[in-house]
Amino acid sequence: MKPAQHQHLWGIDLGGTKIEGVVLESPTTPNVLARHRLPTGSQFGYAHVLGQIGQVMEKLGKEVGYRPSTVGMGTPGILDPATRLMKNCNSTCLNGKPLRHDLEEKLGMGFVLANDANCFALAETQMGIVRERFKGAKVVFGVIMGTGVGGGIVVNGAIINGLHGIGGEWGHNFLDASGGPCYCGKEGCVETVLSGPALEKYYHALTGQKKGLPEIYKAHQAGLDQNATVTINRLTYFFGKAISTVVNILDPDVIVVGGGVGNIEALYTEGIASLKDHVFNDYLEVKVVKPKLGDSAGVYGAAFLTVGNFPLSH
Repeated sequence: MKPAQHQHLWGIDLGGTKIEGVVLESPTTPNVLARHRLPTGSQFGYAHVLGQIGQVMEKLGKEVGYRPSTVGMGTPGILDPATRLMKNCNSTCLNGKPLRHDLEEKLGMGFVLANDANCFALAETQMGIVRERFKGAKVVFGVIMGTGVGGGIVVNGAIINGLHGIGGEWGHNFLDASGGPCYCGKEGCVETVLSGPALEKYYHALTGQKKGLPEIYKAHQAGLDQNATVTINRLTYFFGKAISTVVNILDPDVIVVGGGVGNIEALYTEGIASLKDHVFNDYLEVKVVKPKLGDSAGVYGAAFLTVGNFPLSH
């Protein structure tokens, strides 16, 4: 029997290059009922992005036969809880804009916003690897390590957004001065050491050669490039050191590692060994695992934002 419409979960993933929308059947049976995507087109400006979101919503509405009252949306930045304006967006046309207000005015429905790392953590908790393998987990930390470094916290199935909207932003804690200046204005942030571009930059400084991280890792595995090994050792050592701070504060049951850097297998061996060395405990039981949902995590997590209460939903 088809569930009542109010049980359906609607989500939008607003990315730098694409906007994807989904309608899921229900929180307990999250089957995909409709899905649609369009280019973001942020180079054409803020009004264009709003229009693209509206088109995605219109397409989904036609597929399922109604318009929702509430939609969850993952964003490439943060809706500041105090100013209600977007900040820290890599799609810079969104920064300083009242995105939620403008969407609600334009489309006549409620929007619940969270950043993409929070949506990733929520999706892997509710639909992904945590639900599949660690059902009793109460505290989950979702890590994104790719072009940048971000994170999201889920406690008892709900995102911890935080007073300033920056809950989980471990990428801009200080890690090591060797990382150099960060775009945020500080130096030595986690992101300046552990992001993909930061590791590739480090390898280039050692060798004068430009290689992508997967290629560097292959060279390390082959045992033919000492500088590649130095680069990967840097990754695993500082990963453990950086994550140990999160473990010391949150003490999560599960850490899910997403993003391109998360594909480096050494994180799950040498990286965990480094975490064990740095954490404030004499043993380590937290599970550090790969995600299950791939690039679908963002839109699925956005849909789950509409389940229950959330600080930015009203």
